[in-house]
Amino acid sequence: MMRKVLVRVAVFVTGFGFVAGSVLFALAYFTVDVPDANAYVNSQSTIFQYSNGEEIGRVGTQNRQIVPLAKIPLKVRQAVLAAEDKSFYSNKAFSVTGILRAAFNNLTGGSLQGGSTITQQYAKTAFLTPSRTIQRKIRELVIAIKLENELSKDQIFESYLNTIYFGRGSYGVMTASQQYFNRNVDQLTISQAAVIASILRSPGLYDPVFAEGNAERLANRFEYVKNNMLEEGWITKDEAAKMKLPEVAPRATSGQLSGPKGHVIEAVQKELAKFGFTPDQLLVGGLVIKTTLDQQAQQSAVDAVNRFYPSNAPEDLRIGLAAIRPGTGEVLALYGGRDYLERQLNDATQSITQAGSTFKPFAIIAALEKGIPLTSMWNGDSPQTFDDLGKPYEVFNYGNNGWGQVDLMTATKHSINTIFVPLGINVGPDKVVDVARRAGIPESVAMMPTPSFVLGTSSPHVIDVANAYATFAAQGIRSKPYLVSQVIGANKGVLYEATPSTEEVFSKDVMADLTYALKGTITGGTGAAALALGRPAAGKTGTSQSNASAWFSAYTPQIAASVSFFRDNATQSLNGIGGMTSVTGGSFPARIWTQFMRGALRGQPVMSFPAPSNIGGLDPVVMTSGGVQKPKP
Repeated sequence: MMRKVLVRVAVFVTGFGFVAGSVLFALAYFTVDVPDANAYVNSQSTIFQYSNGEEIGRVGTQNRQIVPLAKIPLKVRQAVLAAEDKSFYSNKAFSVTGILRAAFNNLTGGSLQGGSTITQQYAKTAFLTPSRTIQRKIRELVIAIKLENELSKDQIFESYLNTIYFGRGSYGVMTASQQYFNRNVDQLTISQAAVIASILRSPGLYDPVFAEGNAERLANRFEYVKNNMLEEGWITKDEAAKMKLPEVAPRATSGQLSGPKGHVIEAVQKELAKFGFTPDQLLVGGLVIKTTLDQQAQQSAVDAVNRFYPSNAPEDLRIGLAAIRPGTGEVLALYGGRDYLERQLNDATQSITQAGSTFKPFAIIAALEKGIPLTSMWNGDSPQTFDDLGKPYEVFNYGNNGWGQVDLMTATKHSINTIFVPLGINVGPDKVVDVARRAGIPESVAMMPTPSFVLGTSSPHVIDVANAYATFAAQGIRSKPYLVSQVIGANKGVLYEATPSTEEVFSKDVMADLTYALKGTITGGTGAAALALGRPAAGKTGTSQSNASAWFSAYTPQIAASVSFFRDNATQSLNGIGGMTSVTGGSFPARIWTQFMRGALRGQPVMSFPAPSNIGGLDPVVMTSGGVQKPKP
């Protein structure tokens, strides 16, 4: 008897619940409107763009970058569908089983998550609060149905991919790609796309560096996504066999300025401040900031540093990279650090470290301007003692190697200190300092005209040295570096437009001979690692005293770039890092420079430098620091 009563009660409750639910749904359908998606996704933030118009990031809203569906690779879209809703393009707005599961979970205190279609997920993410109630679930359902009546599947999917949360503070597939792989979405491999799609389900459970056990869960989820893609015919068996779980980038602090791009955006904001654009304007002004940064070059900079970042490196290791277009001053790439939110000092534009032998070209220029040829002969023995305002100044070569009598060309190839110090004394330390200033080392960098100056005892910023070498590449045309090319207001009007500032500071003949000498550094000297670039390049390695800093600064006709390694303690040696007994400019910095240039110049023509001018003639003359010139016997 009791059992019959319970059954009747259950039937009544179920029937009443169905009627009540139907009434509630009907009421919701006619009273709930679909909010404006654009108002949610595209708030009045300031957008920072590469020179090609692609987005770098934005400030004033969530960490989100909007990407049209057509610019999201098909394999990325298919990976997400395989992970979340394989039948999205053929199913209805909602899943009946998903709703029943949600209702059951709500009654039993479980989660409302799971089983939702992509349309439902988008409705929930974009328009609803995270409250766990039946009322909110009904609103989600109503909005999902109305979305499918008003928008195409492509429009819904595009909005979903740009709003869904992927963890690490990233909203949308573009910022997720940057967070997990330090690249834009159109540069993801199939395996990387499958990882992004796998993590989407629950970032806290699948981000491999977030918690213990996540790596194993991600590996299983990755296989699930891969198998679904294969089952749907989106990848071939051969492609599936080649898909291996890729390495995920270290977890950067979440936020709009997290990771390497934070240093870029902050550097751009500092430049904007010089033109009168306040922080408040950037947060709510709806501006578009077009930068000089080349997307391909910037990605190549990040990839190069990641690839050659020394294993087991100390936490205070710093790497800065800056690249400039010769003749214009446009900054093409900038790497200021691994994560702006962990350390706000930009290692390309703000940090300083001793320049080492990257300053030796300034002495070569001063010598050429005085008529001293590259064929001039010098004593390369080590050690040697020179006069420094009445005080003895002892100079050693790297490894204390003695070279005997060699020409300036050879001295440049092998960075022979005991030749460059007397060279600087011969032409006058003040002349070498003047050359450095003319090349682009700013007044903010202290430079004392002493015999040691030519060995790079001054401490510039990486971008300063890159700009000086851009002057060499531009055949003596110095430019003022800049990052902002244009600012467009919310009304689409142009609020600012950059004008390159250039000046001819060296003759083309002097630059041709300098470049000829610096080519030798790569073809047969300390910068031999750059030979792997496979195109003409000229540059100089730099290693300061006790190996406290290591540089490689070099150029092709199209790009000049400088890479520097150093530590927070300016006197602490780099030796031992990466398992190397001696870290020099020809090691990690030259490898990073070469890898960067490979990517940055991909698709560009191979260009040659002008032939040498042979200033001072081809006949060897023997030189001393006192200015003695005599024919070689």
